[in-house]
Amino acid sequence: MKIGVPKEIKTNENRIALVPAGAEALVSAGHTVLVETGGGHGSGFTDDDYTVAGATIAPDAATVWKDSNMIMKVKEPIAKEWPHMRKDQLIFTYFHFAADEALTRAHLDSGAVCVAYETVEMPNRDLPLLIPMSEVAGRMAVQEGAKYLEKLYGGRGVLLGGVPGVAPAKVVILGGGIVGINSAKMAAGMGAKVVILDVSLDRLRYLSDVMPANVQLIYSNRHNILEQIKTADLVVGGVLVTGAKAPRLVRREDLKTMQPGSVIVDVAIDQGGCVETIHATTHENPTYVVDGVIHYGVANMPGGVPRTSTLALTNATLPYALQLANKGWKKALTDNPALLKGLNVASGKVTYAGVAEAFGMEYHEPSQFLA
Repeated sequence: MKIGVPKEIKTNENRIALVPAGAEALVSAGHTVLVETGGGHGSGFTDDDYTVAGATIAPDAATVWKDSNMIMKVKEPIAKEWPHMRKDQLIFTYFHFAADEALTRAHLDSGAVCVAYETVEMPNRDLPLLIPMSEVAGRMAVQEGAKYLEKLYGGRGVLLGGVPGVAPAKVVILGGGIVGINSAKMAAGMGAKVVILDVSLDRLRYLSDVMPANVQLIYSNRHNILEQIKTADLVVGGVLVTGAKAPRLVRREDLKTMQPGSVIVDVAIDQGGCVETIHATTHENPTYVVDGVIHYGVANMPGGVPRTSTLALTNATLPYALQLANKGWKKALTDNPALLKGLNVASGKVTYAGVAEAFGMEYHEPSQFLA
């Protein structure tokens, strides 16, 4: 199979979908790997690194898209890339369709086969291709939140861990999943007072066993969320409904109850965000203020640490990419039920229930496309 890796062109996105070692593995399996020139530079990989691994360097994105049966990316194709997509071409990347109807319709119109990293799901409901970037984003959420709490950036002027004689900051985390637990590790390690809210009692019991003493665990409901955010210095949005639009847990009117100069980092922004007033921002212009509360909505947070993120992502995606390349997408999805759950769009049809529900579109059972 011919596998193409175009350079990411989303604002300040420095990751690449495949490291040289991954290219070497695919070439060793008998495939051709085409990498756009300069694609790996943001992550610290040169064209020579890919050439040594057996990949071919393409002069531009158009060549990569035109000559490849399968495209591997990090982020969803943006409007500039849509004309390159074609019928039956396999695209393997993060899509987050449920947050963007125009994106969804463009891929439906293209006839491409879209397998989304974020909905590949194991029998135990783990999301193996989302986990590494959620780990990065969860840790970054506290790192970025701590920065924007500084007075220089309009924050309350609070040090996350406090000092002897001065209370630490309070960090409220909505959701105790991968983002939540990684945010809590960072915030607790810095000495903050941490509160995690989650709707799963089983998850709260697990977190009770693994979290340090400065992490408080509270059942998530409307009343408890309001009580906690009133005194929060930093709120991290880490809720996830797999493949579907994130629930809105913090409403516009709730901001008036929060402390001026407090910070919201909504990691759920890729799925539309769990805060009503959030919208996607960039690493260049990451924040804005509503009712005195700083909002951070960068939709590709791991792109800020591309070396770490690219290595972590390829560690997770490469085994699945090999299955798709070795067997073809239909056989690979037939043989691997977890990978089948990644199929979001095929032959102009929506094949993931959460996406269909988000836009009132007809849902088609993915298995019908495997014959």
